[in-house]
Amino acid sequence: MAGKTYDVVVIGSGPGGYVAAIRCAQLGLKTCVIERENLGGICLNWGCIPTKALLRTSEIFHLMHRAKEFGLKAENVGYDLDAVVKRSRGVAKQLNSGVGFLMKKNKIDVVMGTATLAGAKKVSVTGEKGTEEITASKAVILATGARARDLPGLEADGKRVWSYRHALVPPHMPKKLLVIGSGAIGIEFASFYNTLGAKTTVVEVLDRVLPVEDAEISAFAKKQFQKQGMTILEKSTVKKLDRSADKVVATIETGGKETTEEFDTVISAVGIVGNVENLGLEAAGVKVDRTHVVVDEFCRTGVDGLYAIGDLAGAPWLAHKAMHEGVMVAEMIAGGHPHATRPETIAGCTYCQPQVASVGYTEAKAKELGYQVKVGHFPFIGNGKAIALGEPEGMIKTVFDAKTGELLGAHMVGAEVTELIQGYVIGRKLETTEAELMDTVFPHPTLSEMMHEAVLDAYGKMLHM
Repeated sequence: MAGKTYDVVVIGSGPGGYVAAIRCAQLGLKTCVIERENLGGICLNWGCIPTKALLRTSEIFHLMHRAKEFGLKAENVGYDLDAVVKRSRGVAKQLNSGVGFLMKKNKIDVVMGTATLAGAKKVSVTGEKGTEEITASKAVILATGARARDLPGLEADGKRVWSYRHALVPPHMPKKLLVIGSGAIGIEFASFYNTLGAKTTVVEVLDRVLPVEDAEISAFAKKQFQKQGMTILEKSTVKKLDRSADKVVATIETGGKETTEEFDTVISAVGIVGNVENLGLEAAGVKVDRTHVVVDEFCRTGVDGLYAIGDLAGAPWLAHKAMHEGVMVAEMIAGGHPHATRPETIAGCTYCQPQVASVGYTEAKAKELGYQVKVGHFPFIGNGKAIALGEPEGMIKTVFDAKTGELLGAHMVGAEVTELIQGYVIGRKLETTEAELMDTVFPHPTLSEMMHEAVLDAYGKMLHM
């Protein structure tokens, strides 16, 4: 069935896709979005947003148990797991509806169905009403995202072995939980369920938890997780899972030695794979490398008028990276000349307890790249606001180029650091040096003062420790 013609067709309505569509529409381009499941994609419906809602619940639950420290009384503190999940799903639904509203507001057509490339700037969409062909006169933007990786033998079944989706709508509350993988997804779920009372073990194949973070931050976070009762197994592999109706027996190898342990629930968080199947990529001449579309710094696939953004186009797998790429591509299609998105300028945030946030190079990476570095630290225990909040456990670390004073990287662990990191993100974007950061007056009493002190420390000028 012959369909409509648009200036731009966007395949996928996650953070990258819907933002790309909005910016295209703002720039006067007639735009269509094709979505096979939920507006807002994984992030809004099954990822970033509902997990933050769950983690907020566990944070409050944790604080309620500390009521006495604050001169408060909270007795017989408990929770209703169904109500916790219901709130999380309600938050996701609200934002899903919000994306629908934004599509209407910007006069963007939404077509529900499964899309396949059908030639140069043509897309075939199969939905409830059959198949139609939609043409893009200017460009097609691929924003199909990614999904959880399944390792052989560790596949999620939704009963005793869960993916992130199952963990968001749990069929039961875990009593003894195994989390495979300690990246952001694994650690956030480990933190949530551990706080609600699950005896939690985290297995990481690499030599430390949160392996993309600076080594000092990983080590600090690990100590906090262990204080909270988590068991952390590094340089370890789950070799197999023997499943039965009410338990899973895991065979775990650590240092060449295998042990078995019984759990009632397992969460597999071993990475993601791009949604590249059945898109017609090979026929279109698009290169795919390890399930991700190969693109240049401007998200161009090498095929005229075809772009790929977000998780589909590779690391870092972050919603805000996808959004920024969506805007960049929209402006290019409209004839603009935007700057390329550089991965090292994009902050990463993990919402475990304590929170972790970073931007730029780790100390090790900066040295590996040949920089001579100056490194500063400041602990939360030296900050008045952190003590007043009852959150004295944390650290801020800065990495500078010793020759130029350029801020190469910033790394944080502690309360609310996911909100603080933007200060350093802006600093890097503006090519700020240590002198400008030292000259900046940070408000008191705030957690942000530690950002100032960590800069001062790198140059031997720290005041409050």
